[in-house]
Amino acid sequence: MKNYPEWKDRQILIDLANRFATCYQNEDGSIFYIEPQFYTYLQGYKRLRPENYQKILNKMDEIVKKNRKVIFQGDEDYPLIEKDEFIYLTAMDVADQAKVIIEKESRPSDYGD
Repeated sequence: MKNYPEWKDRQILIDLANRFATCYQNEDGSIFYIEPQFYTYLQGYKRLRPENYQKILNKMDEIVKKNRKVIFQGDEDYPLIEKDEFIYLTAMDVADQAKVIIEKESRPSDYGD
């Protein structure tokens, strides 16, 4: 469990059933988990499009305030945490909702005409 700098102002909750993801609580009582792989993807977005990073963080806050219980997961097929009443979102889900497009850089083909 790690205290990520983006949410250092939030309260960390200890979840004894979960040793991998960090659980945060907002002042309004809403709860969210950050899985390590989600954070890795988030940092990739920050490197690729630093101008949109705060927009993604703002969208995450908006989603948590609206849904109250959110797990930001690294892999949609293999979540580290399974909890009833929580919604699950990947970094791509959040970027899509924030309308931040991350395109792969294209490289020229090695094949000639």
